[in-house]
Amino acid sequence: MELNRYIDHTNLKPDATCADIQTLCAEAKAYHFASVCVNSVHIAQVAAALAGTDVAPCCVVGFPLGAMEPEAKAFEAARACALGAKEIDMVINIGWVRMGQYDKVLAEINELKKACGDHILKVIIETCLLTEEEKVKMCEVVSASEADFIKTSTGFSTAGATKPDVALMKAHMAAGKKIKAAGGIADFNDAEEFVLLVADRLGTSRLVLQAKKKGVDLDDEIQ
Repeated sequence: MELNRYIDHTNLKPDATCADIQTLCAEAKAYHFASVCVNSVHIAQVAAALAGTDVAPCCVVGFPLGAMEPEAKAFEAARACALGAKEIDMVINIGWVRMGQYDKVLAEINELKKACGDHILKVIIETCLLTEEEKVKMCEVVSASEADFIKTSTGFSTAGATKPDVALMKAHMAAGKKIKAAGGIADFNDAEEFVLLVADRLGTSRLVLQAKKKGVDLDDEIQ
């Protein structure tokens, strides 16, 4: 399993510096990860650092709460794409889900996809804040939308990705829609288990640091 091609190498910390982001990009290029995922303030730097490589610049939008106007998210997404983002990870309005306003959630997702054009859009539903019924309904909403992925978590709420949630998504997502597990992926074994559950992408910030701490060759872990 070429685990590296599933990994969105991520730094979404509010105190991330330009030097931190440059290191993130260098690691992603060295190991041929799928993308580098950052906050929008860093996307121009990431796009420049990854130019001509097989690693996609990825940007979060409406992060981490999702509680802002759709027009604001759409502007942020369009601006990020103009600055070089090839993938956008948006956070839904979770309050709308809790109120059963799924038509508004669907409209917002499609507005963001329009802002992204032909770039990939991933929809973060923050599973830890939803009931099982709400998770199933959001699988239906994302399946009906123009988005490309459903994504479990921001990693900034009460919990991250779980294997039961990925299994639920696998059972309820429409054919052709992809799944991203993110938040709290603990180690290489954990990452591989998520992929075997049919997670198409993994958002993680831990694996390179873990390999360094263990003194192991990351190439051996991800191939």
